[in-house]
Amino acid sequence: MPGLNIATILSYVLAVAVGVLIYFVYAKLNISKANVSAQKIIDDATSKADNLVKEAILDAKTQAYELKLEAEKEIKEQKQEITELENNLSEREKGIERRDIAVQGKEDVLEQRIKQLDIKEAGIDKLEAELKDKIDSKVVELEKVAAMSAREAKEELFKQVEQQISLEMSAYIKEQEEEAKSKAADMSRDIIANAINRYAQEEVTERTVTVVDLPSEEMKGRIIGREGRNIKAIEQATGADLIIDDTPEAITISCFDPVRREVARLSLETLIRDGRIQPGRIEEVVDKTRKELDEVIRKTGENAIFELGISRIDKEIVKQIGKLKYRTSYGQNALQHSLEVAHLAGIMAAELGLNQQLAKRAGLLHDIGKAMDHEMEGSHVELGAKFAKKHGEHSTVINAIASHHGDVPATSVISILVAAADTLSAARPGSRSETIENYIQRLEKLEEMAKSFDGVDRVYAIQAGREIRIVVKPDKVDDLASHKIARDIKTKIEEELTYPGHIKVTVIREIRASEIAK
Repeated sequence: MPGLNIATILSYVLAVAVGVLIYFVYAKLNISKANVSAQKIIDDATSKADNLVKEAILDAKTQAYELKLEAEKEIKEQKQEITELENNLSEREKGIERRDIAVQGKEDVLEQRIKQLDIKEAGIDKLEAELKDKIDSKVVELEKVAAMSAREAKEELFKQVEQQISLEMSAYIKEQEEEAKSKAADMSRDIIANAINRYAQEEVTERTVTVVDLPSEEMKGRIIGREGRNIKAIEQATGADLIIDDTPEAITISCFDPVRREVARLSLETLIRDGRIQPGRIEEVVDKTRKELDEVIRKTGENAIFELGISRIDKEIVKQIGKLKYRTSYGQNALQHSLEVAHLAGIMAAELGLNQQLAKRAGLLHDIGKAMDHEMEGSHVELGAKFAKKHGEHSTVINAIASHHGDVPATSVISILVAAADTLSAARPGSRSETIENYIQRLEKLEEMAKSFDGVDRVYAIQAGREIRIVVKPDKVDDLASHKIARDIKTKIEEELTYPGHIKVTVIREIRASEIAK
């Protein structure tokens, strides 16, 4: 058994050794085969790399050759451009040299001319000295001959020059005035004419004296009453004076306040129709009439505002507008005048592209102070401006009220339009009337003012004082001086006289030559 085990072990060991040997032989055979394959791959890669290198070298040489050709071409072109630039510079240098030669020649000529001028200047200085000596000697001779010093002669010369300049300035001013008028006349004429044509209003002249017709003379006695108690009651209740004179079937009512005068008129007419005239009834009728008139005044103001399309206006202003119905100026109804001014100002504002509603508002309120000027101290302009400012009116409206008579400067175009519309409404024929005494005084003042100028021969005030014609002496006043006299008279009238509308000044210079043939 032991010998068997050893033989078995030896056989196992031998088998293992043979297996290991076989394994190593097989591995070696595989390694040799792998080496052969690797060598083949290496050889193929080396061959391909050599081919790629050769191709790359060939491409590089080709590109280098092409780049060399392009570089040589560019160098050739740059050399050609440089050659052309050198040629141009050479031509410019030659031109500059020629100019230098020409300038040098001109400098030589200038030096010669300077020398000649120096010689002439020296001669002129000499001649000036000689001329000065001659002038001084002539001045001395003239002073001896004219018996006048140089200073006196200079003053006389200045006086003549001043007169000449004055005439030339008159001519120039006249020319400029005509040119300015020609430029502005068309537009202003169109605007004003359009406004007047679009607003046509009837001409009404009112009187400040109120006369109440009576049905009979017997009614006068009833109005007077026993011991005059009825007339006293009427006067006390209304604040107006009743004038009963020899005029048949009529009683005149006089009062400074137009509203009170209207209350008295309406109350008196009611009492006459009723027939019951006694103190108690008089107070009752007067109180009722006053309330009715307040309502009429309110409605009148509202109607005026509605007619113009004005909105958002204070109630107190509406009341004062209604009161204007009972106020007159030179016989012209103040409310009607204010409506005319509002319409005209609105039309002109629309033509100029301005705020038409604001222009109408300013035109309606421009004379609002006339509704209260009999109750407070101050002109209607001052009272109206303060009243409008107190009740929150627009600043343009306040300025239009304050400036429409020129008391303060106008700060807007609307204020100027209101002043123009006020003049148009007041100046149209039949709109206003004035007393014969004022009319005569104004004409006399116009004639006296024109006669105060030198060279005036005769003066005529015509067209109810709207034009004044001055006849000047032709031997003392020439044509240019005639224009100056007309302008001076116009300025003096504007500064010293108060008048409605415009006054035309015409200066007439006439020369008549006559001979008798025998």
